[in-house]
Amino acid sequence: MQFALDRTFLLKLIAGHPDVGALMSLCEENFVLLRRLAPELNAYPAGQRLSRRPGTVDLSLEIEEQARYTTLVHLTHRFTDAETLETHSDPDARLRVYHDARQVEVLELRQSMLPLRTRYAHPALADKWRANLFLSKWLMFCLRQGHGFAPDPNPIDGRRSSAAGASPACLAQPL
Repeated sequence: MQFALDRTFLLKLIAGHPDVGALMSLCEENFVLLRRLAPELNAYPAGQRLSRRPGTVDLSLEIEEQARYTTLVHLTHRFTDAETLETHSDPDARLRVYHDARQVEVLELRQSMLPLRTRYAHPALADKWRANLFLSKWLMFCLRQGHGFAPDPNPIDGRRSSAAGASPACLAQPL
């Protein structure tokens, strides 16, 4: 899916000089991408889900809080060290999804892949722009890898279930 971005938005994106309007447009784009990854996000019960695709790193989505117009989400890639079997998360993001405004706000972002602050917490406009731009690229990457989360009306507490009932394109599982 291609996004119809206006010329001003693209120029600000390339120049790295966003204004509030451009940031809002990026937050709207991130909403669309996140909804492609988790189509009925506002209907998901609280809990953690795992998307597994062959040849990729697991993608974890945790619904921390579900309200009428917002959802608090924790999204992360989970890496497991083959020798120590320890897991670490990178990127690791907490997001607030505004369903009525159709926007995603980055609340926290930790990552080590791009020259961005490794820890993000409510900075100025330019830093919010970079964090949301990173989120946009990460969500597109996850979608290209085939990750996705289907709603599960019966989440299993603390255990992985089989992918039965998930769409063939997605091996999402509640944890």
